[in-house]
Amino acid sequence: MSAAILTSDMAYWDCHAHLFGPYAHYPLAAERTYTPAEALEQQYADLLERLGLAHGVLVHPSAYGVDYRLVLAALSARPQWRGVLVAQTHTPLNLKALRAQGVRALRYSHRGGAAANFAGSASLDDLIAMAPALADAGLHAELWTDRQVLPAIADTLRGLPVPVVLDHMAGFDVHASTEEPGFVGLERLLGEGHVWVKLCAYRNLLALPPPQWPETGQPFHRALLRANPEQLVWGSDWPHLNVKPAPDAADLLALFKGWAGEKAVVDKILGENPAKLYG
Repeated sequence: MSAAILTSDMAYWDCHAHLFGPYAHYPLAAERTYTPAEALEQQYADLLERLGLAHGVLVHPSAYGVDYRLVLAALSARPQWRGVLVAQTHTPLNLKALRAQGVRALRYSHRGGAAANFAGSASLDDLIAMAPALADAGLHAELWTDRQVLPAIADTLRGLPVPVVLDHMAGFDVHASTEEPGFVGLERLLGEGHVWVKLCAYRNLLALPPPQWPETGQPFHRALLRANPEQLVWGSDWPHLNVKPAPDAADLLALFKGWAGEKAVVDKILGENPAKLYG
């Protein structure tokens, strides 16, 4: 894949990134599943500039537990950015005050198969319990889940009083077709308007060599475009935790552009849709 930067008069968004450190000021929680290298605010700002993106969405890492200082400091310094925090039912939060600081969602995890929710993450039960408070504060929910469990929780998601954004295209299976039941369930939920989907596909493609990514991922991407292009956003997933070698976000942006095709579609997913969701 060759790197390509998108340019447009519209303000574009990266809707999924994480910050870590500097650890001298923002140490990780003692109880955590992973210990990443530092990924600093200025590095991310430089990446956005290189990609031609105006806005970023910082997703609070579970490795920070309930220490939100890093995300909130970055949002204070850069009002064009937005934040997504992780909180459980017992976490004392003033959600309306957080919204005023640039927070737009809380993130939860409900993963199947060999994957397990990370230490410090919030569960689907937390989401169900907190959904009314999120709705009252004008926030949405983000959910890290996958195709293995999605059919079993689909009706639960339909009944929630808040929009739900699914991360990583719900972990589609590159070795299956778009007719696989979990992916069909994702299409249905998206088409009904019950969920939004982050088009952050590369983690689902890691089993394949990068030259195969464009052709293999395209059917899944285009199926979601057919289902509901109004509720799709894109995320870089910088700094690409636990992926070695880490991809260049410019290549991931170029991959998305190739799948999206028309400029109007690119504008919608990188500009119009995230402005509605995170603005």
